[in-house]
Amino acid sequence: MLTTIARQSAAAVRVLLVLTLLLGLAYPLGIWLVSRLPGLSGPAEGSILRSADGTAVGSSLIGIDPVAADPAADPFFHTRPSATAQDGLGLGPGDPSTSAGANLGGFDEGLVATVAARREAIAAREGVDVAAVPVDAVSSSASGIDPGISPAYAALQVPRVARVTGLGEEEVRALVAGATDGRALGFLGEPTVNVTELNLAVVGARRG
Repeated sequence: MLTTIARQSAAAVRVLLVLTLLLGLAYPLGIWLVSRLPGLSGPAEGSILRSADGTAVGSSLIGIDPVAADPAADPFFHTRPSATAQDGLGLGPGDPSTSAGANLGGFDEGLVATVAARREAIAAREGVDVAAVPVDAVSSSASGIDPGISPAYAALQVPRVARVTGLGEEEVRALVAGATDGRALGFLGEPTVNVTELNLAVVGARRG
């Protein structure tokens, strides 16, 4: 009996050592080596965005709606609304520590009223008719910190950003094009404009 216990214990120890080497050392090391491959190292580190001087300023995966010091002279492109924003309409910066969607249905009277108020606020900010405001400008994303907006929403904001920053509209449109991602694999989803990358490009263009 003691011999059987000793044999089983030795087998268990050998299995433990093998699995520790495989899953505790070899597997993590293999994943780390893969993450160092060209094209993967950036996403593996959080897709960090840096300013011209190398300072980390955010992540291309996270969109936080910027707040202008003077709302009448707003130089920023804005993200979709966030259910975690504190301004009542969801047009302010969302809280990434409590990332969440609104979880309200299309027949919710409060949501309908909020969407209508958002449309009016955005139309006033951009100086356009409410009918020109695209859907994604008034509907919050599931995360509340989605950095992507539609090309239509970006185009709506171009004249204001150009006017406030002093950049030409064509230059701003070129910056929008540079921050636009096409459909995945060429046919999945819709093109999106990364607001975080775009605002950083606008800041760089103004300094340049």
